[in-house]
Amino acid sequence: MDLRQLEYFVAVAEEANFTRAAERVHITQSGVSAQIRQFERELGADLFDRSSRMVRLTAAGAAALPHARTALAAAESVREAIDQVTGLVRGRLRLGMLVGCTVKPLFAALAGFHRAYPRIEIALTEDDSDALIEGVRAGDTDLALVGAARELSGELSSLTVASESLVALVPPGHALAAHDETTVRRLGAYPLVCLPPGTGIRDALDRACTARGVRPNVAFQATAPGAVADLAARGLGVGVLSAPTAADHPELTATPISDAEAPALLVLVWRREQSTVLRALLPHCRRAFGL
Repeated sequence: MDLRQLEYFVAVAEEANFTRAAERVHITQSGVSAQIRQFERELGADLFDRSSRMVRLTAAGAAALPHARTALAAAESVREAIDQVTGLVRGRLRLGMLVGCTVKPLFAALAGFHRAYPRIEIALTEDDSDALIEGVRAGDTDLALVGAARELSGELSSLTVASESLVALVPPGHALAAHDETTVRRLGAYPLVCLPPGTGIRDALDRACTARGVRPNVAFQATAPGAVADLAARGLGVGVLSAPTAADHPELTATPISDAEAPALLVLVWRREQSTVLRALLPHCRRAFGL
């Protein structure tokens, strides 16, 4: 008797069909049948009644089934215990990331994590910050990189990985290009090109405008910072980005927004109850971000 025979026995019992059981355990039907026959010879009893199209358990098979399930569950528990001791954890990592956000340290963390734990499946989704945070709260997402204009609190754990000031991005020759800095009130006189709500940069801008009674004229919204910069370069509005992101577009002039005092934050968030997979990932994130 071995675990493979127990697995095939349970599969046939639950599927009530040798063909479907073979598909479930990824071998041929003849292979499953041969193993079950050998298992029955070792036990000295028939486990299945094969007299009809639907395979049914005999009395001996019905008596054996719960014990077979228990044995397989125990074997899986042994594997999980050994995996955790040796670091060879299995599982699935559900990661969320802000739409249009390219954060190389996060990708570096994932690459290091995958090298260390190649058997863990990584699923990546993109969404706005509010949806990502709700996904973490609901337990649908293990870890999310979100934008925020303030530190997060509550039942979630968080790690701020970037704190960035805001700049106005304009082409050379624009009136704002002649100033060392500008204000949100001055920006109110121009059409703006922004990232959408739910991003840290946009939330920081909206908070600064609200604090000073300014209603921004958002002419264009783009989910990618590069699109914001391109629209600004074409004179369609004043782009608003973070200073590090604006540095990727030297053809434009980046003017600091002096009264946008709350910086745009990039934050990793997760539930306080950490899974084994998440505990394995977080050190890679801290190293990649230099924290």
